[in-house]
Amino acid sequence: MDILNKLKNLDAYPKIKDDFYDRTRSGGLITVISSIIILLLFISEIRLYIYSATETKLIVDTSRGEKLRVNFDVTFPHLACALVSVDTMDVSGEQHYDITHDIVKTRIDHTGNVIGSRQDGVGAPKIERPLQRHGGRLEHGESYCGSCFGAEKSDDHCCNSCEEVQEAYRNRGWALTNMDLIDQCKREGFVQKIKEETGEGCNIKGFLEVNKVAGNFHFACGKSFHHPNLFVPEILDLQLGSFNISHRINHLSFGKKFPGVVNPLDGAQWKEPGLSGIYQYFIKVVPTIYTDIRGRKIHSNQFSVTEHYRDGNVLLKSPSGIYFFYDFSPIKVIFTEENKSLLHFLTSICAIIGGVFTVAGILDSFIYHGQRAIKKKQELGKYR
Repeated sequence: MDILNKLKNLDAYPKIKDDFYDRTRSGGLITVISSIIILLLFISEIRLYIYSATETKLIVDTSRGEKLRVNFDVTFPHLACALVSVDTMDVSGEQHYDITHDIVKTRIDHTGNVIGSRQDGVGAPKIERPLQRHGGRLEHGESYCGSCFGAEKSDDHCCNSCEEVQEAYRNRGWALTNMDLIDQCKREGFVQKIKEETGEGCNIKGFLEVNKVAGNFHFACGKSFHHPNLFVPEILDLQLGSFNISHRINHLSFGKKFPGVVNPLDGAQWKEPGLSGIYQYFIKVVPTIYTDIRGRKIHSNQFSVTEHYRDGNVLLKSPSGIYFFYDFSPIKVIFTEENKSLLHFLTSICAIIGGVFTVAGILDSFIYHGQRAIKKKQELGKYR
């Protein structure tokens, strides 16, 4: 009873009865409940005022001539680093094979432990003193110039690495039938490197700068397969069907990271032991601008993806690997962080207090007059 009497004293809606105020238990209960509601709404408004809200707007993307940065981190548990190359091509006709800059390959064993890493492509770095084209002793100040073995464009054309010899032969449309006869390839250990890494896995991490047009980038098995005129018997002994393209995508994003971004392929993996073929990811890139509360803009992208696998036993002439085909949405998304103004905050607080207080007063009045009406009928004997 003491608690109920104290609850009466909390009534913020006293009723005028004759010449004095009458406080009720129902009024005290409504006052407590309305006070809790006001407190919760007040805390909610403070959170909205302190923390920024994000507004979303869609516009037509009219940007042109921009570059797209692709960040990736992919692990192949059963494919050696010497057999994986990173290539790009787009609808404008630009193609880049076996990209090595801004990319780090990490050799791993079957348990996932790191064996070693390098930033170059297949084989060892370029030799410092390659074979001279004309032989003989060097005169003072003369630089080394490796032979292109008949594929030189001019007398001054030098091939100081195995890659440059292959490129020269490809440009001529010739077949390079035996790598072991090429001095640069022999010194760099091109074929030997592949044999040494048999049974290992590979992690490839880095980024690419590509044109902002539809295209694809892919991790293909076998460096020589990109050049149909280059024939390497030792590499081709590893048949297309023997590549295991099981992979795990640790990270894939387009552009810079911004708050709230979700990359749907992060952590995705495909494990089918012994199978090879082409695993395709079809990506729709949505240009995005994120403007923080300080007005700083982050130009980035979001994307959605669908997947498809093509069996290598059916596509005997297709190189195994994983392919990422990307296209761009014509719509750009703009996220803008915004804070409420102090005036808006104060107005909301006043509206909360006034609104809850008014509604609670109406409810208390309804309950009070209802109780009085019922009590009066009981006194007259009309309420049963």
